[in-house]
Amino acid sequence: MSRRRLLGAAGAAAAVTAASACAGEVPKPQDVRRGQVIGQTTDVPVGTGTVFNNSKLVVTQPEEGVYKAFGASCTHGGCTVQEVDEEAIGCLCHGSRFDIVTGEPLVGPATEPLEPFTVTIDGTDIVLDD
Repeated sequence: MSRRRLLGAAGAAAAVTAASACAGEVPKPQDVRRGQVIGQTTDVPVGTGTVFNNSKLVVTQPEEGVYKAFGASCTHGGCTVQEVDEEAIGCLCHGSRFDIVTGEPLVGPATEPLEPFTVTIDGTDIVLDD
């Protein structure tokens, strides 16, 4: 086999492998963590919340014992939201702010709500529902 033909065959094989790898979508961190503990209730103060970077989730506790979970990707530009206070979940990239109860945008440029998820509390474990 000529060197040119060998290199051409190797290139074709690499292209097929790359196309196969790209055919499936990479799962979101939330999908990988379904059914797993994503944090502790002690990390989520009443009236505010916490961003769990490893699962790309933000969990809030708007009132004692009530936990809400949302995807931590801002619906405007895809940045990870960075802060949660008594008023809102905040994205520092462009200034969007979201309601800690509903995930609805309060201040733009985001116009879509954060993706909602459900969690179960097991003792002090926050478990992402299947």
